[in-house]
Amino acid sequence: MGHDNHHHHLSLCFCDLMRLLWSLLVPCLYLSLILTLVLLLLLLGVRMWLQGRRKARRAQDDGPAVAFFHPYCNAGGGGERVLWCSLRALMHRYPGVSFVVYTGDQGVTGEQILEGARQRFNITLPRSVTFIFLRHRVLVEASSYPHFTLLGQSAGSMFLGWEALTAFVPDLYVDSMGYAFTLPIFRYLGGCKVASYVHYPTVSTDMLSVVRERNPRFNNADFISRNPILSALKVVYYCCFALLYGLAGSCSDVIMVNSTWTLGHILALWRSPSRTSIVYPPCDIRAFLDVPLEDEDEMEGWEELGREEEDGGRGDRKRHSIVSVGQFRPEKDHQLQIRAFRKLLDRKGDGPGGRESLRLVLIGGCRNQEDEERVLMLRGLCQELGIADHVEFKLNIPFEELKRELVDATIGLHTMWNEHFGIGVVECMAAGTIVLAHKSGGPKLDIVVPYEGRQTGFLADSEDSYAAAMETILLLSPAARLEMRRNARDSVERFSDQEFESCFLAAMEPLMGTLER
Repeated sequence: MGHDNHHHHLSLCFCDLMRLLWSLLVPCLYLSLILTLVLLLLLLGVRMWLQGRRKARRAQDDGPAVAFFHPYCNAGGGGERVLWCSLRALMHRYPGVSFVVYTGDQGVTGEQILEGARQRFNITLPRSVTFIFLRHRVLVEASSYPHFTLLGQSAGSMFLGWEALTAFVPDLYVDSMGYAFTLPIFRYLGGCKVASYVHYPTVSTDMLSVVRERNPRFNNADFISRNPILSALKVVYYCCFALLYGLAGSCSDVIMVNSTWTLGHILALWRSPSRTSIVYPPCDIRAFLDVPLEDEDEMEGWEELGREEEDGGRGDRKRHSIVSVGQFRPEKDHQLQIRAFRKLLDRKGDGPGGRESLRLVLIGGCRNQEDEERVLMLRGLCQELGIADHVEFKLNIPFEELKRELVDATIGLHTMWNEHFGIGVVECMAAGTIVLAHKSGGPKLDIVVPYEGRQTGFLADSEDSYAAAMETILLLSPAARLEMRRNARDSVERFSDQEFESCFLAAMEPLMGTLER
């Protein structure tokens, strides 16, 4: 009897608990529904307000407007060359369209930015462009987010995109720097057509593999790679972020990528193959193509490198310079270059054409104190390996000096793993150096590939394979090297400004045709 009373009491408690939960759940559901409706009405109101502003602007300007989102447009990199070549091509093709650039640069005027583009890239726009100066670029800077950098920068880009959209509502929005999370803001809130040019996926399957395999790299700290729990949590973080990144990117009406490597990752993440195409970035090859390619035994070069007397045409008494061009960032892996060069010197003897005829020249820019400290570390490594007398560092040198070094070089060295494209590799090939690039990414898939069945360079992926490839190049006869240099130079016409503009206009034409006149 007591047992039945106890059971009955438990049943009553359970029923009371269910009634309590139900009484709490129903109001929560109603509240959620009301908040959702309020949010939808708010978003609809914002969209109508922004579209009203666009109609008012079009009535005043009497024409459509295309806006490029490029917060660092006053920088001098390959991404900025893409921006100015894109604007120049569109201005020539569509004279009735006005153009805007959203930039986060401060302390400069629009005229100064355009003058900088003219000096750095020899690009002059045929018409005026309006600059919208954004005040909160710090929101997309990596230094603002010591932890969860990808998530922080992406969230920051949404706020920066909102600032841009409220300052000017375009008809067509182009993200030319890879801020994919701005795309849904302009498409769904601004009601704009949207396009994107992707230089590098924000997250990739290769990044996931590095974390899964607990491989320490510049974007995977040692304390994480050594800890299985932290590595597992970072994999979950990357997977969640990749899902959000794919959803944001899929909002784009037209997707352009800069290489086959980038194409593969964007197709896997954004899943929009019908809207995605490769548009190789424009490379400044004309500046190098005016230098004639001559047999090494006849070349006087741009500056004397202490060449000794000719020895029957073999050319192995010539001093050979191995040149690397790239900013002193961790992903460029200058340590691999130095260690591979040490192994090359170990392979060479002390006689004519031996180790005394070789020098490694590291050319690059230092963006900040961190880069300068990295250069000091690299100099220390050279001292430690006993090769400091054979290695030169040239920082922030003018273009003419860079050009002389490349023209005089025998080998152009590149060691970045999974470089998305490799403009520096293209410039080396145009200058007439024999390229030795990393066997991954853009160099492997797009640049250092056979051209009309002829070899254009070499690939490697370890200290030993780099040293072996450099030795192979140096053992080639001058005639064989000249033939490969000619093959490489012929192949880089695919990456000229003219080719870029043609492909870019073809990709953009479907969207540009929808702009109302």
